[in-house]
Amino acid sequence: MIAQLLAAAVALTTAQAPRAAPSVSLPFPSGNVQTYNIIQWDPNQLPRIYERSDQLPLTDEELTKLSQAGFEPAQLVKMIEERRCACDASADGLIRLKTAGVDKTVLAAVSRHGLAPNRQLDILVTLDFTGESRTAREAFLYFFVDDGDITRVFSANLPELLQRRNSHETMVDRSDIMVARTVRRIQLAGHVPLKTYGAHRVMVAASASPTLTHPSQLTPQERAKAQTYTFDYPRASLQSLCRLTAGYRRDAVLAYKWNFEGSRFECEWN
Repeated sequence: MIAQLLAAAVALTTAQAPRAAPSVSLPFPSGNVQTYNIIQWDPNQLPRIYERSDQLPLTDEELTKLSQAGFEPAQLVKMIEERRCACDASADGLIRLKTAGVDKTVLAAVSRHGLAPNRQLDILVTLDFTGESRTAREAFLYFFVDDGDITRVFSANLPELLQRRNSHETMVDRSDIMVARTVRRIQLAGHVPLKTYGAHRVMVAASASPTLTHPSQLTPQERAKAQTYTFDYPRASLQSLCRLTAGYRRDAVLAYKWNFEGSRFECEWN
């Protein structure tokens, strides 16, 4: 009888044992990692918005199309001098233009007047805290950016951020007849260095851990609430501005805490 009871206890313990979370493949390199503390960014250095002109810089495709349409090299050089060229002025880029039939004098103008290649993008982070609470349930906000063989990790210690007086902070009253809501809005501005062009992925996540260096270290619950975005990083542009907004709302049970509700990420190039 005792043996049967022991066997039943072992079976019950085995049934209740938590299962290991399944391994999930994430689209971020697992080798080199670089981390950044975004709450140390200077909030007064907000990205400068470029005032668009009627005529934007020429692109590689437009320059090739104009050349093949019969425009004289002198005309194209004049256009590049007046409008500049958001072209790929690297060796490979110039070879592609030459193969497409672009004149050598035009190639020289591209090399001289082309926009400088992008080395970083400006990012404006906006954090909205809705309701009268005091702290965040998940104390750390992360966003991860893949950059070739590097995963760039940006983090914010929310208790530290919320306890200090921030230079760029406002209270937004979104009240109406039925519901009154007060939103504490904090904005931070900085730069994200990027060495590779083309498609990139961003993951935004809230976590209780202060030492994450890769998205794979998120718990299954944190990963389920995380959001992933993609953007295409151009080789050259007059403006490289991305906006990340993260929203927090007062917990329905623990009124003194905010819950991470989600995020939005968008970029604009000129």
